[in-house]
Amino acid sequence: MVTDQDTIMAPTNKRGGGKRLVIKQLVNNDILGKITCIIVWPFKKRISLKDSGIFENFTDCHSHILPGVDDGVQTMEEALEILRLYEELGIKSIWLTPHIMEDMPNTTTHLWKRYAELQAAYSGRIKLHLASENMLDNLFEERLEKNDLLPLGESGDHLLVETSYFSPPMGLNNILLRIKAKGYYPILAHPERYVYMGESDYQQLKDMGVKFQLNLPSIAGMYGDRIKKKAMLLLNEKAITHIGTDIHNYNIFQKFICTGVTRNVQKLLDF
Repeated sequence: MVTDQDTIMAPTNKRGGGKRLVIKQLVNNDILGKITCIIVWPFKKRISLKDSGIFENFTDCHSHILPGVDDGVQTMEEALEILRLYEELGIKSIWLTPHIMEDMPNTTTHLWKRYAELQAAYSGRIKLHLASENMLDNLFEERLEKNDLLPLGESGDHLLVETSYFSPPMGLNNILLRIKAKGYYPILAHPERYVYMGESDYQQLKDMGVKFQLNLPSIAGMYGDRIKKKAMLLLNEKAITHIGTDIHNYNIFQKFICTGVTRNVQKLLDF
């Protein structure tokens, strides 16, 4: 039985004019709780992210599902609901990457405790891992010096890092070099979202050995056309090494997976 329906309108051209895409999201609250997406597109053939196969055996490298530790999921119930949806999509593993920054000074001890609680509550087939998303601020510098970190990746030698969207920290390149000197590979979270970064900045960082993690909502246009263009640039240049959802809550993610993408985007994400 269909109990909820949302219609999302999105422009079909760069300037926001012309005919418009209508996405109808039908949430089927039957025993399986499955979600059905219906997309009506007047021109290019598009497919919903949910039905594209992108999520099959996918590893989400950036998520805020660990409950009650940052601006992401707040309750264990919502976390488990998201994990059930992830199972339906075919996702195989998740890196839980809560924020660590001066405004959210999570300790590694506290995060390990919350992670253990989630593992105890979840009995599904998705493999859960704990890492963190580290703001490059003074707190990070202190944690880096003490090696008090939550690295990402099976080898334990990658760090997911971020900066302000609007301006870099003072001495960004030096901070990244210090990370490398400590034996870690820096992965820059959602590089497409930084207002101050352009093509030359990406190339410089890539030459330094910095890796890039793309947010899937960027290529779906959920942050706007400018960010989508930068995301497509990075994909076309084969600069992306990691992909994540950056999921913060169930409802927005539910709408996101019903967003339509072209077959070309689907192919670019298949790496």
